[in-house]
Amino acid sequence: MDPLRLLVVSDIHSNHAALRAVLDDAALWDRCICSGDTVGYGPDPNECICALRGNGFRSIRGNHDHQVITGDISQLEGVPGNFRFNPRAARAIEINRGLLTPDSRAYLEGLPTSLRLKVDSLNIAVYHGSPRAPLSEYVMPEEAKVRAPQLIAESDCDLLVLGHTHKPYAIEHGDALLLNPGSIGQPRDGDPRASYAIVEIAEGKINPHIHRVKYDIERTQEKMKRLGLPEPLATRLGLGR
Repeated sequence: MDPLRLLVVSDIHSNHAALRAVLDDAALWDRCICSGDTVGYGPDPNECICALRGNGFRSIRGNHDHQVITGDISQLEGVPGNFRFNPRAARAIEINRGLLTPDSRAYLEGLPTSLRLKVDSLNIAVYHGSPRAPLSEYVMPEEAKVRAPQLIAESDCDLLVLGHTHKPYAIEHGDALLLNPGSIGQPRDGDPRASYAIVEIAEGKINPHIHRVKYDIERTQEKMKRLGLPEPLATRLGLGR
């Protein structure tokens, strides 16, 4: 019996060219989830939302999704620390907010800040940041190696999916897994290719694969410039940082 294929994506950031390349590269999957930040930074919020909805993704809300909904770019309430957006991100939020159709806005407003589901007898928990601060906390790769046992135990799951860092990792702890698929729309690990994960599940076993795929970066950059998005946000796509 073939393993179940779970497609995991995150941090698309309104980059439809990158998302389309990932969906084409992944080709076949049985279930699909997105761990937040569908919008922000890039030029295509509606197209990205449409693609997720059309492919049946179970999605959650990220910090950029939240900011686009609320229009409040000062800080998030109820999270540790003084979380603030930089001016470039704030400008991108403003532009994305203006581009949203009513249907897209309703979709974002309906997204939860966390998700729990069962796939092939395995319990899966999904957060954008972390279980204790779903919209704001960064669990970076080195920290994740240390905190994986604690995070998995606190989440009481077999597979814990995070996002937000734009850096991929897959850390096993016993039979459980802490996974960050990286960013589709704005990678920050030095590799400009879109990042995503396929998790193969069979007989209670989890086998993760991080994939990278090229896409037409220049096309996205040109669209960003036409919309007046800050130039450094376009430039960084080619750098992967």
